Amino acid sequence: MLTALAYSMIVVFMALIMTKRLSAMVALILVPIVFGLLGGFGMGLGPMMLDGIKKLAPTGVMLMFAILYFGIMIDAGLFDPIVKLVLRLVGGSPTKIVVGTFLLAAGVSLDGDGSTTYMITCAAMLPLYQRLGINRLVLACVVMMAGHLMNILPWGGPTARAVSALGVEMGQVFVPMIGPMIITGIWCTFVAFILGRREARRLGTISLDGAHGGSQSIAEVTGGDPELARPKLLWVNALLTIGLMALLIMDVFPLQVLFMVASAIALMINYPRLQQQKERLEAHAVNIVPVVSLIFAAGIFVGILSGTKMVDAIANNVIGMVPDWMGPYMAVVTAVLSIPFTFFISNDAFYFGILPILAKTAAVYGISHVEIARASLVGQQVHLLSPLVASTYLLVGLAKVEFGDHQRFTLLWALTAAFVMLAAMLVLGVIPLVGSAP
Repeated sequence: MLTALAYSMIVVFMALIMTKRLSAMVALILVPIVFGLLGGFGMGLGPMMLDGIKKLAPTGVMLMFAILYFGIMIDAGLFDPIVKLVLRLVGGSPTKIVVGTFLLAAGVSLDGDGSTTYMITCAAMLPLYQRLGINRLVLACVVMMAGHLMNILPWGGPTARAVSALGVEMGQVFVPMIGPMIITGIWCTFVAFILGRREARRLGTISLDGAHGGSQSIAEVTGGDPELARPKLLWVNALLTIGLMALLIMDVFPLQVLFMVASAIALMINYPRLQQQKERLEAHAVNIVPVVSLIFAAGIFVGILSGTKMVDAIANNVIGMVPDWMGPYMAVVTAVLSIPFTFFISNDAFYFGILPILAKTAAVYGISHVEIARASLVGQQVHLLSPLVASTYLLVGLAKVEFGDHQRFTLLWALTAAFVMLAAMLVLGVIPLVGSAP
């Protein structure tokens, strides 16, 4: 009963947001409540929802002030020189811009923090996409694919969870993954090239000299609102942002505190008058409220999914559906299962609750814990598209796209990256196709 309820809830939720019958926020709140009531949990839902909200509240605070901070920096013109430089380098080619976006996001993702990647890449590239008319769903797609790829770095989170859950060495798990990561990265770059070509066919090439009618000059493309721009404070804003990023990477203070303080300083420096500050807050509330409301709504979804034990029911059901004949193929089975598991439930639930069970089964067929740990990382190529991942709401908020639209646009490309990684792992011998029973 609980298993059927869990599957039904997830299917109904996904159907409602992808067909745009309900907004993501409304669906995240109402769908789990309805199914929780159908499951007979009644008054017990209140504490569950509150627990979920408490877990995600710090993320909501961080996203609120992060969006405000980078919004102020965009208003002040901090990223206009970057946009101008990129535009000169790519010659107004949408193809080069999209490929460059992926490479930039992959480079920024080296710190393993998805939120930082989204904020820096979108802040730098979104003005360019908007002013050239490039589809913002393309921006969200290639940035997320970079995040998917770099998320399996040892300090990114999933690899550390796999290593901890199975009691294996980090080097044994990650070092053999470098080859598959490079191959998957090449594929993702090709995907960015394909998406860029599509936009190039739709838009054509932007002229940099503005010599002929209908074209745009660099000034027209990069120019923001002159009344808001603060060119004289460019270096002050740059130093403030660099200092903020340095503190983020050093993990000296909580993210929430850093962005709250940085936002206050940015407002005070760039817009010292009270009326100016009110206007900036009102202007950016349009971007902040949808994202933060989604975070708290996701808290209700996560709280009910966990509190009712629906997560456990799904996990036990899927594991029980694996037939005996698949035993020798448990490395591949684990890789394939990691895709839906890390999409529908949290990384913690998968790596600490399910992966050890899969590893014990695989050991019977001579497949080591190290190989199962590597196989479990395949699902990370899709994981960030999950409605349970808080940072994804930051990305769609910054890119100014709908969550359901982003899922529909990106899911197929993310799945191709997952299967390219799986194929590379098999070809390079990182995981075995068939185990050998002792």
